[in-house]
Amino acid sequence: MYDLADVLPDAELESGTNLLITGPPLSGKRRLALDILADGTRKEEGAIVVTTKDSGDKILSEYRKRIDDVENRPLGVVDCVTKQRGVGSAEDGPQLKYASSPVDMTGIGIKLSEFLQDFYERRGLQQNRVLMHSVSTLLMYSDLQTVFRFLHVFTGRVQSANGLGLYVIDSTAHDDQTMNTLTQLFDGVVELSENDAEPPRLRTAQ
Repeated sequence: MYDLADVLPDAELESGTNLLITGPPLSGKRRLALDILADGTRKEEGAIVVTTKDSGDKILSEYRKRIDDVENRPLGVVDCVTKQRGVGSAEDGPQLKYASSPVDMTGIGIKLSEFLQDFYERRGLQQNRVLMHSVSTLLMYSDLQTVFRFLHVFTGRVQSANGLGLYVIDSTAHDDQTMNTLTQLFDGVVELSENDAEPPRLRTAQ
């Protein structure tokens, strides 16, 4: 079980659960997702971020604001941005691995599997939280069918590793058909609104 009560009130989720985090721009989706990951890190769980929007260095910097001694924690980042932009070095390291672009879904899957194998099998971490930020960026580069197939495999990997998967999407950037199609892949949806006074709402599939 994954206890998210410190971040999402009364949320306790089965291992292998995949959640879609939706909301309009500036509603705090990314902040919430990183908070959920950091909550797991404090409990000695593994954390993996697949970033299609920000560089891996930026994600690590954001994580350092939440967690001390990040370099010695079970944290992995799959950076799908830096190689595409052609800035800086992009050599794989212990905490940072690179895919060529958000279109390189095979490469993204391989890097994710490497981290999961390292954490789950080699280090014996039975609980690992995985964040995809963001699905909306994938849909900018590829069609819905391609993204659906990729996420079907991705969520399956998280499920088979008894992980907790979090997937951020901008609810206002896609039509109802796209949102309804993708929602089928997930065990629940966390909805955020523009109103900070409203807490996130978790709906789980029955």
